[in-house]
Amino acid sequence: MRQIPRLFVAERLEPGALLDLADSHAHYLATVLRLDRGGELRLLDDITGEWAAEIAEVGRRRVTVRVGAMIRGRETVPDLWLLTAPIRPERFEWIVEKATELGVRRIVPVLTSRVNHGRLKPERLRAHMVEAAEQCGRTALPELADALKLDALLAGWDAGRTLLFADEEGGADMAALAPKCPAAILIGPEGGFSTDERAAILALPAAKRLGLGPRILRADTAVVAAIAQFQLFGGL
Repeated sequence: MRQIPRLFVAERLEPGALLDLADSHAHYLATVLRLDRGGELRLLDDITGEWAAEIAEVGRRRVTVRVGAMIRGRETVPDLWLLTAPIRPERFEWIVEKATELGVRRIVPVLTSRVNHGRLKPERLRAHMVEAAEQCGRTALPELADALKLDALLAGWDAGRTLLFADEEGGADMAALAPKCPAAILIGPEGGFSTDERAAILALPAAKRLGLGPRILRADTAVVAAIAQFQLFGGL
């Protein structure tokens, strides 16, 4: 049985609306999937939810679709943020993809003294988020924030949001911390935090040291492990 394609669009959806899809969406539907008039698809707008739709017209560079009935509303996303230092571009794209699949609300790239890959491409990262959400059945996208220096992040921290600091020197496991939203997970760069940075994080009243097991994990592995553990033990 052929899987019905799911696509995020920029427009707010409503029943009966006609949308012209161009560029990559049109190419995907008409050339890759070879869909024609009457072909089924699902549309998502990250505002209202997921809608049934069908292809009304296929042109040379454009596909027109008609919106049908809403299938389900936009999901409620727990107020969990991922704060993570940029690493190599392909690995950071993987982090963004997996964080989207696992269901964080906000992703904040954090610039530290040992970050070697600070040049980000937001549009490329958003494309990875959209593709991940389309494929894993999500109806909401995380917010991708602008990169922020660690000192600025800590200076503006909301005392009501728990900061789970994945500390290479150890900490309590997630089950013992049993955190609740609003919360954030902070993962450092490949070289770890400097001594001064670590001290500044631990000086924050909302910070809690989090241990992720007996091994020092790669940054991308630590992200997935921490989010998965939060979902299991965080009272979601």
